[in-house]
Amino acid sequence: MSPVCSSRPFPTLTGFPARRRARTSSVRSGFANTDPETLALFFPECPEHSPIQRTEALAPLCGPGSVDPELVKGPGDTGCPPLSPASSEPSVPIEGFRNDAAFAVPGAVEQTAAPLVGIARLASISPAAPTHRKSGARPEYFFLPVKSILNRCDSNRVPFDWTINPYRGCEFACKYCYARYTHEFMELDGVAFEKKIYVKKDAAVLLTRDIATKYSFAKGQAGVPEHICIGTATDPYQPAEREYGVTRACLEELARYPGLSVSITTKSNLIIRDIDVLQAIAKHSRIYVDVTVTTLRPRLARILEPRAPRPDLRLEAIRKLREAGISVGAMASPLLPGITDREGELESVATAARDAGAQWFVSGVLFLMPSSAKQFLPFLREKFPRLLRQYEEWYTRNAYAPEAYRQKIAERVARIKRGLGMTKRPWEELKRPVRELPQLSLALSA
Repeated sequence: MSPVCSSRPFPTLTGFPARRRARTSSVRSGFANTDPETLALFFPECPEHSPIQRTEALAPLCGPGSVDPELVKGPGDTGCPPLSPASSEPSVPIEGFRNDAAFAVPGAVEQTAAPLVGIARLASISPAAPTHRKSGARPEYFFLPVKSILNRCDSNRVPFDWTINPYRGCEFACKYCYARYTHEFMELDGVAFEKKIYVKKDAAVLLTRDIATKYSFAKGQAGVPEHICIGTATDPYQPAEREYGVTRACLEELARYPGLSVSITTKSNLIIRDIDVLQAIAKHSRIYVDVTVTTLRPRLARILEPRAPRPDLRLEAIRKLREAGISVGAMASPLLPGITDREGELESVATAARDAGAQWFVSGVLFLMPSSAKQFLPFLREKFPRLLRQYEEWYTRNAYAPEAYRQKIAERVARIKRGLGMTKRPWEELKRPVRELPQLSLALSA
């Protein structure tokens, strides 16, 4: 049995959902009129000292984020990707990352003595998880007690209703990763995203309850099941999965239910380990896999995604998944202006993916939040200094590239898909009731 599915008792937190602590006030935003007893349920106090001694060099404290995506509903929900601005509206403004970067400098922002609450408190009491890895460069692992594994995503800009992220943090350490901000809700700096990995405990047990109490197998008059996307904020097949098996435990639980709609997003060829479970799900549910391949250049991939598997291994994973009858596509996301958008490169990625068996192809331009910019811009200064000014002009006051550039890339991707015949659109199938997938039985009988 996976160690994250054990019955070992852990500290629990009552009164979820909880919001993270305010910096200067004892009355949290949105609860000004709440009586003190009720407020205490939503914001239980933490102990004065955490039982886990942190390594400050790996995870310095940072300033507060805005909304904890693990504990609230709406577009900020865990794993719900950032919203792309509508083409007819101005892009969403954000604070300049130069000011935000001050949070990472010791003494730059006065830290308050307010106690930790919500997910920050849970992180502070999370016990260290045992690991067989001996390398000094390995991250720290912790067992994170959570109340739920299935998280609502109430955004009409993405084709899924629920997200599952088996881990918080990701060892792949992609320089551009948008999800670094999620560690700030635990009062950790974004740099700790790949250095402190939190393993969600009892995930399969929680998923059993969540499916029974939250999930709708037939919503609306059409009887369409709600869609679950696995791996929207952290990769479900990062190295931690080899030891803790949270992702497989969740998939084994999902395989017990007919009529589901599920997708998985990953950069790792470790997913082929679970082909047997994916096939079991595909027999009576709808399942898709998106494999991210940002570039075919291995040296570039190594500096952009330091600990992710090589591009050729990801393409081979696409091939093996397709041979097993699993619906699979390729994602060249994010597209990095001036780095992975040169003429012919995006076309080469799509062609290699098609040749490996990918049924669809998508690509989106880099989204750069302040917490990610603090990591990505110094990286640019070191590796691509000629691009630094352009990125500063585009991303200092806006998380998105200019609309004209994004539209140009969208048109280019559309041409590529038409030219390669990669016209399958799995997200449109999400609007239809689940039926048994015929390609599975055909592939197995071949």
